[in-house]
Amino acid sequence: MVGEAADGAQAVAAARTLRPDVVLMDIRMPNMDGLEATRRILEHLPNCKVLMLTTFDLDRYVYSALAIGASGFLLKDVTPEHLAAAVRLVDTGDALLAPSITRRLVEPFAGPERRHGAGGEHSAPAGQEAVPPDLAALTPGEREVLSLMGRGLSNGELAAELTLSEATVKTHVVRIFAKLGLRDRAQAVVVAYETGLVSPRRREGSRPGE
Repeated sequence: MVGEAADGAQAVAAARTLRPDVVLMDIRMPNMDGLEATRRILEHLPNCKVLMLTTFDLDRYVYSALAIGASGFLLKDVTPEHLAAAVRLVDTGDALLAPSITRRLVEPFAGPERRHGAGGEHSAPAGQEAVPPDLAALTPGEREVLSLMGRGLSNGELAAELTLSEATVKTHVVRIFAKLGLRDRAQAVVVAYETGLVSPRRREGSRPGE
């Protein structure tokens, strides 16, 4: 713990001076909200990780936070142990979203109208359907890795699923980030869903979002 701030403006000033590895950021604050503070911090400290902590899980906050580069989003009912683990996790470059937030984040993409031509209940394997223009720079292997990242697999799980070494998986992940202009896995998950590369799996007869 290297410092604290009472509002967004103070957070920006403190971050510029203290250059922290991770910032724990509230959303609603006086003078400057957490989203604008996060944008300014990452503008000056692109390697800093920002973990959003708030009582609000409204979708617009989640999308806005991820779009400007936040690495995680937790609600304030998180346990101290979980919070400490989350800080350590985002410091390693991973992304973290509260389960309720993840569920709400992907629900809008469950409907067939958002599937970019998917014909069955599950999305087709990467590379076997029309490639969304946003993903045209990726190789078929990289699209497959991104698809599995979108489903929440870690590098170790990706390596086991694809029968690759973790070093090879990390290389794919780094190239995906570079080609798509992503800073971490949180943004990769959003891209995977927004492009239709991944659709949430649903049980037969279930309603969207279940």
